[in-house]
Amino acid sequence: MSEIREPTQEDMQTVLDRQKQSYIAEGYVSAENRIDRIDRAINILEKNGEKLSEAMAADFGHRSLDQSQRTDIEGSVGPLKHAKKHLRQWMKPERRKVMFPLGLFGAKGRIEYQPLGVVGCISPWNFPVNLTFSPLGGIFAAGNRTMIKPSEFTAQTSKLMKELFAEAYDEDEVAVFTGGPDVGGAFSRLPFDHLLFTGATSIAKHVMRAAAENLVPVTLELGGKSPVVIGRSADMKLAASNIMAGKTMNAGQICLAPDYVFLPEESRDEFVDSARDSVASMYPNLKDNPDYTSIVNERHFDRLNGYLDDAKAKGADLVEINPANEDFSQQEHHRIPPTIILDPTEDMQVMQDEIFGPILPVKQYKDLDEPLDYINSHDRPLGLYYFGQDKSEENKVLNHTTSGGVTVNDVVMHVAQEDLPFGGVGPSGMGSYHGIDGFKNFSHAKAIYTQSKTVSKMAAAMMRPPYKKAS
Repeated sequence: MSEIREPTQEDMQTVLDRQKQSYIAEGYVSAENRIDRIDRAINILEKNGEKLSEAMAADFGHRSLDQSQRTDIEGSVGPLKHAKKHLRQWMKPERRKVMFPLGLFGAKGRIEYQPLGVVGCISPWNFPVNLTFSPLGGIFAAGNRTMIKPSEFTAQTSKLMKELFAEAYDEDEVAVFTGGPDVGGAFSRLPFDHLLFTGATSIAKHVMRAAAENLVPVTLELGGKSPVVIGRSADMKLAASNIMAGKTMNAGQICLAPDYVFLPEESRDEFVDSARDSVASMYPNLKDNPDYTSIVNERHFDRLNGYLDDAKAKGADLVEINPANEDFSQQEHHRIPPTIILDPTEDMQVMQDEIFGPILPVKQYKDLDEPLDYINSHDRPLGLYYFGQDKSEENKVLNHTTSGGVTVNDVVMHVAQEDLPFGGVGPSGMGSYHGIDGFKNFSHAKAIYTQSKTVSKMAAAMMRPPYKKAS
């Protein structure tokens, strides 16, 4: 059996040229055409949700089918339908004021949002369907075409998406290229009109460097160590429950997963007990539980176990939450029980790297300034979470930290709000999308000034040479 040839940069450039030509030939992209492209994406998901969920489960070794339906299928249909509902309004020209007194004499200003052309989209493995399909709401609403490079880590899902897109779209509208790092590198070097990358900060540096060769603007959706600050006014049981729900969803393989927790020193035991109860209520057992997702591959499984070994060797107290006391030394899949690391030190790997797994370091504080100082001394995260009922304390946390987004009294949930922009800041990303912010991100805001005859005559009389009239 012959190996399938991976696409070369020349192959992909040929498709990009064709997409750009088709975009130009289409001219003005009507609302009807934009809606049609969105509808076809929705149709793929609604008709093939089960197939896609099964493919994701196969790629992970095990991934909850119910979770995949909620996060990747329904979680993609929602943004697409939101864009479909609002795009006609988004497309309307936006009136702007002109410099005084020009407006008094009939001059006008407006912005028209114009498609960029072709948007490249590099999607990750952790939510391979959602993070491929949900950006299409903004991309299609803005009138663009797209080329997609999904992750090689979820090869079966990527292969299926490629087939489904090919059935629903001409290649000059949507094209999918599968393959390993070489394909991804070549894809990053293409002269797109815009490039969206979702993934690790370390890879983003290479993507941005490659895109810079053609001055391609980029949107980078990255990650980082998203902190949780629990105030003294917080409902500790509720906080622990919401935090552990976010930490165990997809086995913690979420860019917005709570990465570490700061809590009042007197609340440590209460939090640990509440966390145990919360996990047990969601997952009475773990090893064969269909709702509990595996670590995606052996490499990441070994990496996470390395964090635990390193923390233990350096003196940390580890609290493994294993409700049924199961033996994980022999297992079919790469599953790791949720584990709390108490009072981690800075020299531990788990405090240096984004965890991306069901491991939760917990640090204590006496005064609120301690967690704020700690957060501000590290890279700005993608998400930040505050639990508490003290409004002045909440304001202090929000006003004295910078993060991509915030959820108060829960975790992760701000990403599900289509009327809120989703994006990072600094090492956690640049640019944002979702809703109207996605539409604008994938559009060119064209400034248009319309001169009036009156202003033209005034300009001719007052502002043009010769400036000194002959006496």
